[in-house]
Amino acid sequence: MTPSNNYPATLAAIAPDTLDALRRKARFVIDEAARQGADAAEAAISAGEGLSVTVRLGEVETLEFNRDRSVVVTVFVGQCKGSASSSDDAESSLCETVAAAMAIARQTGADPHNGLAPAEALARDLPDLDLHHPWSLTPEQAIDMALACENAGRRDARIVNSEGATVSSHAGARIYANSHGFCDGWRSTQHSLSCVLVAEQDGAMQRDYWYDSQRDATVLQAPEVVGERAARRTLARLGASRPATAELPVLFAPEVAKGLIGHFVSAISGGALYRKASFLRDRIGSQVFPEWVTIRERPHLPRGSASAPFDSDGLPTREQAFVQDGVLVSYALGLYASRRLGMAPTGNGGGVRNLTLTHGEEDQAALCRRMDKGILITEVMGQGVNLVTGDYSRGASGFRVENGEIAGPLEEFTIAGHLGEMFAGLQVVGSDVDRRGNIHCGSLLLSPMKIAGI
Repeated sequence: MTPSNNYPATLAAIAPDTLDALRRKARFVIDEAARQGADAAEAAISAGEGLSVTVRLGEVETLEFNRDRSVVVTVFVGQCKGSASSSDDAESSLCETVAAAMAIARQTGADPHNGLAPAEALARDLPDLDLHHPWSLTPEQAIDMALACENAGRRDARIVNSEGATVSSHAGARIYANSHGFCDGWRSTQHSLSCVLVAEQDGAMQRDYWYDSQRDATVLQAPEVVGERAARRTLARLGASRPATAELPVLFAPEVAKGLIGHFVSAISGGALYRKASFLRDRIGSQVFPEWVTIRERPHLPRGSASAPFDSDGLPTREQAFVQDGVLVSYALGLYASRRLGMAPTGNGGGVRNLTLTHGEEDQAALCRRMDKGILITEVMGQGVNLVTGDYSRGASGFRVENGEIAGPLEEFTIAGHLGEMFAGLQVVGSDVDRRGNIHCGSLLLSPMKIAGI
């Protein structure tokens, strides 16, 4: 396929002078806010470009090149706050965006918790986190990679359809600035490769996928590896049945376990806490996991998918534990939430970054043997998680484990429990750590849960 003349020959890197240009725009916004009467202001400005190719059934389905700009302006008039955003960073548009934020601020009520972080608390001496690894990828190369990925996944005759293989690459830069003179940011890249397949057997169809995502494209899994793994996962689901209703131990595969730990993160995050919408409110100092569990944040991890030298408030990020020896020792707080709660901010404006759990030496197969009889959960669905009460109930699919071995695929059942009991009943964290994304977690073996099947 010949690329359209509207597409570049390669995906360019974000040049160093892009950060300088964004700094100038951010300072312009702060100055303009002062000119329009703001007592204080902050601006987050980003720029990026990306290439994405999807092939399906051996044909190119989409070829997209994008360039994007984002400007978010927040102004404070006294303790009244207004925010406005735009995708246009021309000076005239920046002035209009500031004016829109000012109009909103004048209509809102004063909130004593509003305002910038103190100047002396803002980040300094920012570490280089090695986040920018541009990929000189032509559209033709991306198409060839996607085709190789999908072709590797479609070799088995039982793979009857495909939702496509996608190769994508993105490079970007962001700057945060405020009225205290802070103005800094970084460049970053993110590259990914994915494949989604459909298999059929005896008239029943199953769907599954696999993907990889990295800052540096040179360490992406090979296209054939991604396609073959997507196929293995899809084929393994053929012949699925419903389990009998029972109470059994469950083993969450890493890609599902990350979601379970994500519920814990949501429950210790400032917004849920000050709204009194978390079952972990007022639990600092309590035992919430077994004593061998430590959960740490590593925001300065080189090439980490969520690494950042400072948070969305301009406060420095730092390595810290939220759970130490099973005890909840800290919440994850941005500036505003910390003020609402009367606590110190933890550098978590915008969320947590690169969360890691203590893990053991046993892989998933060893954990199946340890479990002996139970269910390996490989997918969950539905919205049955109540952070206020901790109640957990979700549709699931996976595999029956008998005598320590996978005995067959399962589907259309529900698992239910209470998050507090699930965390406290954690038996083992596997060595099969999935490092893609923001939460790095291995398989989780839990105490028995209620299984609703036939």
